[in-house]
Amino acid sequence: MIRTLHEGLLADGVAVPLTKLCAWFGVPRRTVYYKPTKAAPKVDPRFAEPIKAMIEMEPSFGYRTVAWLLGFNKNTVQRIFQIKGWQVRKRPVGMRPRIEAVPSVATAPNERWSTDLCRVWAGRDGWATLALVIDCHTRELLGWHLSRSGKATTAASALEHALISRFGTLGKVPREFLLRSDNGLVFTSRRYTALVRSYGLKQEFITPHCPQQNGMVERVIRTLKEQCVHRQRFDSIQHATRAIGNWISFYNNRRPHQALAMRTPAEAFILAA
Repeated sequence: MIRTLHEGLLADGVAVPLTKLCAWFGVPRRTVYYKPTKAAPKVDPRFAEPIKAMIEMEPSFGYRTVAWLLGFNKNTVQRIFQIKGWQVRKRPVGMRPRIEAVPSVATAPNERWSTDLCRVWAGRDGWATLALVIDCHTRELLGWHLSRSGKATTAASALEHALISRFGTLGKVPREFLLRSDNGLVFTSRRYTALVRSYGLKQEFITPHCPQQNGMVERVIRTLKEQCVHRQRFDSIQHATRAIGNWISFYNNRRPHQALAMRTPAEAFILAA
C-alpha cells in the first residue's frame, strides 16, 4: 500500500520519502523494504541422474513408469520432472463429441480379445503390415505378425500366434470367447471369419467409423509406435521384426501398466489365472 501511494505521489510531482509515509501511516519500514527471496529448489543427483538416463533412453515414459522401473517414490520423480522441465509433452485436449460405445473391456482373461492392423515402414522393403492381438483383461500382447501383405493371412498368423502363446497349442479353445475387430476387409473376409469359427471364437465388430470402441488395441498400437517404431529407422522387414519383437517382450514382461495397478501384463495374467 505504501509503495503504491509513494508511486502515485511521484506521478503527481510530489516527492515524499518512504520513511515519512511509513511514520504517517504507522507502518513499520521493514515491511516496505523487505523483499522475500525463495531459494531455488534442490534436486538430489542420486535421483536425478538415473531418471535423466532413463528418459533419454525412453523419452515417452511418464513419471509413474520411470518411478516403477527405478524403484523410486512416484511423488519424488514427479517433482524432479517438474523442476527439470522433463514433463512428457501432453496431447491437446479438445471437445470432440464422442459416440456412446461399448468398451473393449473384460472381467477375466480369455473373455474378450481384440485385434487390429497398422502399417510400419520397413526401409528397402517398403510398407509392411503389422497385425496385433491382445487380451482385453490383462492387456497382454499375445500374438503379432509383420509381413509385406496386408491380407487376411497376416491377421490369421497373428491370431494363431496368440492362440499358441496363451493355450500352448493350435486348436479349438476350451471355451468360446469374443474376438473384437473393426469392419475392415481383412476381418470380414470369408477366409478369416471361417478361421475364427474353426478355433471356437466368436467375432464381434465395432460400430463403423467408431475406432474408440476398439480403443484398447488402438492404444497399444500408439504406444508401440511412440516407443519403438517412430524412434528407429528400419533397414528391412527383418530389422523391424527383431526390434518389434524385443519391444513386445519388454511390454509384456517389464513395462508396468497404470490400469493394472502398475503391474505388467504377464503379472496381471498370473494373478487372474
